[in-house]
Amino acid sequence: MNEVLESTTPLLPQNKARYLMGVGSPDALLDGVIRGVDMFDCVLPTRIGRNGTTMTSEGRLVIRNAKYARDFRPLDEKCDCYTCTNYSRAYIRHLVKCDETFGFRLTSYHNLYFLLKLMENIREAIRQDSLLDYRNQFFEEYGLNKPNARAF
Repeated sequence: MNEVLESTTPLLPQNKARYLMGVGSPDALLDGVIRGVDMFDCVLPTRIGRNGTTMTSEGRLVIRNAKYARDFRPLDEKCDCYTCTNYSRAYIRHLVKCDETFGFRLTSYHNLYFLLKLMENIREAIRQDSLLDYRNQFFEEYGLNKPNARAF
């Protein structure tokens, strides 16, 4: 994807929005912005949320896993979204394991909030002229600097 973006975005008009459809993982969003993409559209945050997977500041968290059954921390301790400020991993896991729709809504809401905050941070990094530094820091914290690491 990055190779194609590097070849195609310079060919697009500078005064028009550049839209990339079907890209929604944190690493791909960062890489897309670096290569000149302005807008993204993807079902990933809600699809994985409906399957019990969340995006956190430390990487992917699969809330269905048994280790979260008695974990009363928020999904992401660095997140201030409604889900993280009001519900524990244990409770969300219970909802998801019971196929309770509310659990899937909470995980989806969190994932959307996570990506909105990511894009807010990206815009600030652009204003500060530190986008590549921000990308490196994010990849390190998210665990994407390890060999064969994938966001999803």
